[in-house]
Amino acid sequence: MSVDKATVAKIASLARIQMDDDALERMVPELNNILGWVEQLGEVDCTGVEPMTAVIPNTLRLRDDVVNADPKTGGDRRDDILANAPAAEHGFFGVPKVIE
Repeated sequence: MSVDKATVAKIASLARIQMDDDALERMVPELNNILGWVEQLGEVDCTGVEPMTAVIPNTLRLRDDVVNADPKTGGDRRDDILANAPAAEHGFFGVPKVIE
């Protein structure tokens, strides 16, 4: 694929980038070089290569999800919290219907 000056001007217009004629002329070979590199990457044989998101193996370090038994600072206080709610329904906060 080859890029010409009109294509670079169209891309600049779509990206809302103002460029003069000299800048457009300088961008033509740069974009053609980039597209050449992308075409070279398409020629690489990737069969048997697993997709990856990072170069090193990462695992999420998660803590255990446990409820703190202290009644003042911990969990298991649903009834105390819902006592302040204007409308509680089935153990949850009741909210007005938004979409009918």
